[in-house]
Amino acid sequence: MGTEVVRYNYRLRPGVIAERALIAEWHRCRFLWNEAVHQQKTGGKPTFAKLSKQLTDTRARSTWLRDGSQVAQQQMLRTYAHALDASFTVKGRGRPRYKSRRKTFPSLEYTRRGFRIRDGRLVLPKGVSIPVVWSRALPSEPTSVRITCDSLGHWYASFVVTRDAEPFPAADLDSGVGIDWGVARTATATDTRFDLPHAGHRKRCAAELAKSQRRMARRRRGRGHPPSKGYQRARKTAAKVHKKAARQNRHDGRIWAKTVVAEHQLLAVEDFKPKFLAKSNMARKAADAAVGAIKRELIEQGRRAGRKVVVVVRPAYTTMTCSRCFARAKQPLELAERIFRCWPCGHTACRDRNAARVILAVAERGHTGVDDVSQADHLLRGGAVAV
Repeated sequence: MGTEVVRYNYRLRPGVIAERALIAEWHRCRFLWNEAVHQQKTGGKPTFAKLSKQLTDTRARSTWLRDGSQVAQQQMLRTYAHALDASFTVKGRGRPRYKSRRKTFPSLEYTRRGFRIRDGRLVLPKGVSIPVVWSRALPSEPTSVRITCDSLGHWYASFVVTRDAEPFPAADLDSGVGIDWGVARTATATDTRFDLPHAGHRKRCAAELAKSQRRMARRRRGRGHPPSKGYQRARKTAAKVHKKAARQNRHDGRIWAKTVVAEHQLLAVEDFKPKFLAKSNMARKAADAAVGAIKRELIEQGRRAGRKVVVVVRPAYTTMTCSRCFARAKQPLELAERIFRCWPCGHTACRDRNAARVILAVAERGHTGVDDVSQADHLLRGGAVAV
């Protein structure tokens, strides 16, 4: 049995002084991030070595930066350098943007020489000591920690640790599943047993959320005035509703992903980008489905279990292609048409189920799209045409 690197998350209970110290440290790190973004926008490509040298020179002149932790500031610059490199290498990934003071939640990262665990408390530089709610024991000595704050003002610590890999049940080598993402049904698999229905958690909370948002609108002050305590309470109530629905979606996604990974060796996942749905009339329901979060959970669990995960199958023409004979329809199906009918072979199936089988067939043949698989190639590898 091997080992794996995972994150263990815990709730923090910082006092008033410790919380002020964390927020002050976050503003210093945010300032460094925005300065790096400014250099990149003015025509340069700041590397980590260049930014690190500039930080050393600036800390020698600035008392404000010296009051903070150099470890957290270096980690912020390292994170920026990784994000900038990824924007040049990963297709479709944008450049790092400015971190707003109001819209960005605090996030600090410390390496092993920047924190200690003493008497059940997390000890940070500059004498900051924070109690930790130890819901479970750490399996090993942590190598780094990331401290975050959510929309409710709750603080969390995420420790990077090493543990023994969890044993996953052995799946049949010939077993495979295709996943087609949707809105009416969040995930449609080739087998009906592994479908993920649309739960609609946010829809059930819509009335409570609307009530909180109306209360926020009544208590909102004009521009230039600080928000009142009543407005802050209403905002916190609305944030609780959002977070409750997000947690329910994440829980359902984890249970479903664990079931799918346990039964299949090959996971063919549609390379679905839910971003375009935000501009359609299905934006509310698409956000409620949380396809992106569930997709990440399925991919992560599949890779940890040692399964073959294929996530590069393009969604183009999967709905128009027959999963039996691989013939393509001449006209795209309307959204109201939920049944796929193939006129050459007479195959009839659910629209999404047929697309999931096409995605699995494309992945089994080592391709990335329907256009790469010819009809003859599909027939030679096990396809059949009904006469």
